[in-house]
Amino acid sequence: MTELLVTCIDARAVNVPLEYPVRTSVGTVDTAPLVLIDLQTNTGVVGRSYLFTYTPLALQATRQMVLALSGIVKGKPVAPFELDRLFRSRLRLLGATGIALMACAGIDMAAWDALASSRELPLVELLGGARRPIPAYDSHSMDGEALGVKRASMSVKQGFKAIKTKIGYSTVEEDARILGALRQTIGNEVSLMADFNQGLTVPEAIRRIRILEQFGLGWVEEPTAQENYAGHANIRAQVSTPIQMGENWCGPDEMAKALASGACDLAMPDAMKIGGVTGWLKAAALAEARGIPMSSHIFQEVSAHLLAVTPTAHWLERMDLAGPILARPLAFADGCAQLSDEPGTGLAWNEDAVTQFAV
Repeated sequence: MTELLVTCIDARAVNVPLEYPVRTSVGTVDTAPLVLIDLQTNTGVVGRSYLFTYTPLALQATRQMVLALSGIVKGKPVAPFELDRLFRSRLRLLGATGIALMACAGIDMAAWDALASSRELPLVELLGGARRPIPAYDSHSMDGEALGVKRASMSVKQGFKAIKTKIGYSTVEEDARILGALRQTIGNEVSLMADFNQGLTVPEAIRRIRILEQFGLGWVEEPTAQENYAGHANIRAQVSTPIQMGENWCGPDEMAKALASGACDLAMPDAMKIGGVTGWLKAAALAEARGIPMSSHIFQEVSAHLLAVTPTAHWLERMDLAGPILARPLAFADGCAQLSDEPGTGLAWNEDAVTQFAV
């Protein structure tokens, strides 16, 4: 068998419209700024992934970092663990964080996609797992009552057994009004989660969560600044609702520190910020060792494969950032992501849409 080698990496910037803007207590994401990565190999197999930069301001810088790192891996075998070690070595003085971490993760995910595609296997099967439906929650934003109720009703009709909403309104009374309306809409059989997006002080978080526990929340996510592990541990000790965090952990090392601090009951790494597929596998081992249920944060196409091999798999976040530029968006049925038998992660670009939304 011909050794699979990296020949070059292409990166393109697009800014994709969202059906619903992602409104949070600390700001609004109106579009999905994405860097599309194509890892070319000597056999003609292409590995694909994308990065989400949150703001268009970071698009070109992230794209340029991907292109800069491509020079390091050109001619190297498509061996993700070896590429991970190479990146860590070359970035030791700079630090593998921020845009550098994101770019490394994007190349890692593309490398795993290429490796699985070269073996004509879905990523989940390359990783030793089996294709199965992955339970998902429908992820909503700070929609207010009318739109929130409308979206919640649609989610239930589509078969989702859990939804998440963003709160942190000006008063806890408004938070309670919104959660009460959503609970009345979805009933008690559907799980309801809430995300404060780091918007509260520790004392205010404790006060609000105690009031909001009447709605039987499945979790409260990032009630205070994500890097404040001691603050999260304090909140966790004084409320009954499980505390969720992890989307902002930059690598498994930060996850390990958060878990050691007792900061959360649940974990939800982001496939990009945790370090791609390679970083996720390390994170899953940390969660398994502590018996922590582990969910995903965005990147639903690759995360569905990863959750299928995660020992403490919990929920997949359904938030379709890339759908408009994908040839075959991830399918959902009965509230579950449906993994196809396509090789790799199944990512393929809709080139007409890529051209339309190119930056």
